[in-house]
Amino acid sequence: MALNNLRTSLLNRRRFLKFGVGTFLLAPQLNTGALAASRQSNKLGVHALVFDVFGTVVDWRGSIIREGQLLGERKGFSVDWGLFADRWRAGYGPSMNRVRSGELPWTKLDKLHRMVLDELVLEFGLSGLSEAELVEFNLAWHRLSPWPDTLAGLNRLRNEYVIASLSNGNVSLLVDIAKNAGIQWDTVLSAELSRHYKPDPEAYLKAPELLSLAPEQVLMVATHPSDLRSAADSGLKTAYVHRALERGAENPKTPPQRDEFDLFADDFIDLAQQLGA
Repeated sequence: MALNNLRTSLLNRRRFLKFGVGTFLLAPQLNTGALAASRQSNKLGVHALVFDVFGTVVDWRGSIIREGQLLGERKGFSVDWGLFADRWRAGYGPSMNRVRSGELPWTKLDKLHRMVLDELVLEFGLSGLSEAELVEFNLAWHRLSPWPDTLAGLNRLRNEYVIASLSNGNVSLLVDIAKNAGIQWDTVLSAELSRHYKPDPEAYLKAPELLSLAPEQVLMVATHPSDLRSAADSGLKTAYVHRALERGAENPKTPPQRDEFDLFADDFIDLAQQLGA
């Protein structure tokens, strides 16, 4: 009976991959025990991979620049959109710290992005934008494009492991990113589910809790060393993926030492190969 169930599960997985049907389930609905049991063990002993999204899975900077250029063409703005994207992203950490410190109640990332945007509209002189236009521009974060290796690498990994987001983005934001980019997560995990932003340990530990796994059976995948260090402190395994161009070609990233984390990968294809997927 168990073998038949496994064959049925694998057949369904192939059908999903063939027809491009994504599954966007909140973690409590996912039959994680059955999924985890169907995964083969590997040298790290992990059964699920959870991914940082902004910068690791999608190119936030290039996407925001593109959206800004489109807005500028429509409205006649002359703006350094690379600088604008960097400034918008720079407001990310401080705004979350206001939640973490208790200055703000729990606030979704969409709203934090809008708070930063309202400041940048004044700073960059983007006058004449209607409320509808501001709402639409803020939704640029829902339309981020994947890196060239993202879809192929994730599809390979999904054949062997449970894969999920683990981002500070709110659930609706992450679902929209996935649908826009064609990403097929097994489930969408978010800081919103724990109401703690990374690097709070509660944000990391919610993933193994909801997936019915031990922390060491979950591999956190990210291009941000600080994210991975916090995940490791919470007991998760860690994989660094180098995204040299996250901050633009003019400001390439310097990778950490290759042995600092459990795995070091040049991209998602390399990560899949290292994990036997």
